[in-house]
Amino acid sequence: MTAHPHRTVLRGGVVIDGTGSARRTADVEVTGGRVGAVGEVEARSGDTVVDCRGRFVMPGFIDAHAHADGLVFDPDVQLTLLRQGVTTVIGGQDGVSYAPGDGVWASRYFAAINGPHPTYAGGGVAELLASYDDATPLNVGYLVPAGTVRHEVMGMQTGRADAVQLAEMQRLVADGLDAGALGLSTGLDYVPGIFADAQELAALCAPVAAVGGLYVTHMRGGYETNTAAGVREVVSICTGGDAHGGVRGHVSHLHVDADDAERLLAESAASGADLSFDMYPYTRGCTLVSMAVLPPEYSALAVDEALGRLADPAERTRLRGEWFPRVADKPSLGPDWPAMIRVGHTPAADWAWAPGLTIAQIARERGTDVVDATLDLLVAGRLEVNAVMAVSDERPIENLARLFAHDAFTGGSDGIFVGAVPHPRAAGSFARLLGTYVGRSFDWEGAAVHLAARTAERFGLAGRGVIRPGAAADIAIVDPLAASDAATYDDPRALARGIHDVFVGGVRVLRDGMLTGALAGRGLRRSPIPTTSTKGTP
Repeated sequence: MTAHPHRTVLRGGVVIDGTGSARRTADVEVTGGRVGAVGEVEARSGDTVVDCRGRFVMPGFIDAHAHADGLVFDPDVQLTLLRQGVTTVIGGQDGVSYAPGDGVWASRYFAAINGPHPTYAGGGVAELLASYDDATPLNVGYLVPAGTVRHEVMGMQTGRADAVQLAEMQRLVADGLDAGALGLSTGLDYVPGIFADAQELAALCAPVAAVGGLYVTHMRGGYETNTAAGVREVVSICTGGDAHGGVRGHVSHLHVDADDAERLLAESAASGADLSFDMYPYTRGCTLVSMAVLPPEYSALAVDEALGRLADPAERTRLRGEWFPRVADKPSLGPDWPAMIRVGHTPAADWAWAPGLTIAQIARERGTDVVDATLDLLVAGRLEVNAVMAVSDERPIENLARLFAHDAFTGGSDGIFVGAVPHPRAAGSFARLLGTYVGRSFDWEGAAVHLAARTAERFGLAGRGVIRPGAAADIAIVDPLAASDAATYDDPRALARGIHDVFVGGVRVLRDGMLTGALAGRGLRRSPIPTTSTKGTP
């Protein structure tokens, strides 16, 4: 008698397969980590049968921009993501993460964003990707972070790279791609990315273009009022000539008025750039407080040197008189900046009361002015302080919905899990895209395309993002009547509703809303997808 491998049969659900095809009621066979038959599947003795009647069987969602590089090992973070149907996160964002190198600089600089990695002790992208294999219930893809690469070669030099330095940086990028990285990321408001010009970045994209990878960027100069300049620089990098051009591009967290975004995306396409973008369904942001309120040169200093300067009364007087008036003039902040910066995280035990409060509230609590409150907060936290950033223009749902409907949109949370009072986007983005924007931006078939299939196609994750025979069995079982977000700015960790069963690599990692303890995730290596039929679907 022939022995059969263990199978799971997802019985009687409505399959939304990620190709843009119409939904249909069908069984889904899962065996050996892959999708088998989709249709009528007869159960065999020993099969696990999951009743999916009344629910949608959808490809697991892929978070195109996540800061879970180190925290994906944390069960609370795992539960937060899986409850939204997310089965894969893309790390290495904003040009800063652990590999290549020993990870020390990136761990310190992005401590309030990525958190620490519990096992990576150095090496390169191959070692980092291996750290995720069978160690977490989620899959992790990785972008070579250009800031980390520049720091490995040039430290915090602010000048242009010479030919030898540029060649070494290109080698590190190529090595990362050979190890399976999905592309290259830059963070052009962070150090040392802020020091790299478009010519350098185009050169670093040459090995990316050579393997069909993706150039992903947090654009220069902030967003909103400066988006046009940022997008045009991206276009110049992506179309920079035969030697360096031809790379596909992706704009991280594209937050700007829909009219402006649609115009810029159309201009980019007309210029020959192949761009996609991600967005989260909130208007407030989250970043390092030091980046928002200190002069850029502070980011290039060693932490102890920066703290020494901030403790110097003469330097405080200078900053109060010369720099903070410029903070008040920033388009993204304005004169009401102390009320717009709400602390999310500080490691300082004697400031544990501060998360959840604005700089203005902290100043009142301490009986100081807002400048001293800000600088004292940063010194106490050794610059490891993040904040939720309010905006002057809270764009309405209808404006956001237009961009989510765009063909180039892919789902991304920009989720930051560090902090006592984090931004709710980490716990709510994908659930909100389902609960609020299905019916406004896309139907359920379109949701599977934008949140799974198209992301897999753009990032080079062949065999993922769809439910069809042979595809990786990353699957979310979704209650369409209940799927919604619960996280708010006051309760940012509240778990999403409506998704209680999730499979990764064919293994059930979420059962009845709880982690099963199975560690089926992998570090995903690049495997480009040929052009598919998902483009242009609703």
